[in-house]
Parts: sequence; C-alpha cells; structure tokens
Amino acid sequence: MKILATYNIKGGVGKTSTAVNLSYLAAQDGLRVLLWDLDPQAAASFLFRIRPRVKGGGKALIKGSREIDDSIKGTDFADLDLLPADFTYRNLDLVLGATKKPTRRIARLLAPLSDQYDVIFLDCPPGISLLSESVLQAADSLIVPMIPTVLSVRTLDQLTDFLASFDGQRPGVLAFFSMIDRRKRLHREIAEQLPAERDDVVTAVIPALTQIERMSVERAPVAAFAPRSRAAQCYQALWAEVRARAL
Repeated sequence: MKILATYNIKGGVGKTSTAVNLSYLAAQDGLRVLLWDLDPQAAASFLFRIRPRVKGGGKALIKGSREIDDSIKGTDFADLDLLPADFTYRNLDLVLGATKKPTRRIARLLAPLSDQYDVIFLDCPPGISLLSESVLQAADSLIVPMIPTVLSVRTLDQLTDFLASFDGQRPGVLAFFSMIDRRKRLHREIAEQLPAERDDVVTAVIPALTQIERMSVERAPVAAFAPRSRAAQCYQALWAEVRARAL
C-alpha cells in the first residue's frame, strides 16, 4: 500500500482537484483506492456527493474510539472509497497533541488498511501544523501543486527545507504546476525552467480550464464527466507520471 498526500503550505493551488482526479484515475487503472478528506471545508467529500460527517468526529478517529473502517464510504465509482471530512477536523491539532507520538498517529491509523487498498490519497489542508507533520510522516510521496509564480515556488523550497529536518523516513516530493495560464509570460517561463532544474518537479501541467471549475457543478472528477476534454487529458498525463515515479 502506498500513501500519497496532496499537500502544499499555500492554499488555493488545486490540491483537492488533484486528489479527486488522481484518485479516480487510479481506480480506473484497477487499483483499490481510498481518499481521506482531511480538510474541514470538505470539498472532496462534496465533489464525491458524500455527506461531510464522521460519527464521533475527528476525535473519535484519532483517539481510536471509532474504527476507521466504520467511517469509510463507497463512492459512485468502482474501487474508489472515501473517508469524508468532518468540520471537527478543524480541531485535529488539539486532538493529536493529546496523543502519544502525535506525528506518527496518521500512519498508525492507516496501517491496518494495507490489505484493503493499493493506494491511499490524503487531501490535506494548507499550512504547517501538527496534522500536516503527521501526514508528512505517513506519506510515501507528496503530490505538490504549485501556481507558476515566484512566491509559490518559494513555498516548495520551504517544504523541502522542512522535510530535510526530518529524522528517519522522508516522503518523496513530486511537484507540478497547476492553474497555469500560458498567455502569461511569467507562467510560461517558470513552467519551462523549473522542471529542467529540479528532479522533484514533473513535466505534466494542469492549465486553468473551465472543465476543472465545473467539477463543483457536476460534483464528479473531470475525467468522469468530460473524459475527452483537455482537462482530463492533462490529469491523465499527471497520473501517468505520478504512477511511474511514486507507485
């Protein structure tokens, strides 16, 4: 079982769209997939038409008073399950802080699922927190969407510097450019330059496209409701690189 986390210190860069589409494409490839929506805003849960509620809330899951299996829901797509978000997840840092070895807690919760799933995607809220540290300790690889701007690229440097301070296992990093607008010179220059300079930046890019914005209307992955669209093709190219390098 591999654990892949869509993560960035910065918000609004396309983490949830990435998690939803890659988890769908992984299931379409015949893998058994679980997506855990860890963001209290519950966007991934909304897109998969799953009620954003966990019985007992995040505290019950983290403390172990509720089995993680009991909270997993099936989606409309074969081989793809969802562990929905809950608004109580906004307090997960406090809950984790009251446990022993809090940065190892997510890994311990997911370990019993290794016989049920081939890959688990974690859709993470932005920022550096106790929750994010627990996610980074659990993940085999981080899928990091970035807008092609200088400040967004700077957050990638901050993330890699932070990971360098970890003892023991460190997740791999696969960054890519999201919401790219090739009409903008800066977008084009950064998107062409950085993959040539860094081996942790993949070549696939996700443009700013209407089909991706329509996910919130269709409440489905773009590759499901518009499989021949340019947006779907871009996510398929991204998934091909992620699968080749992270699985």
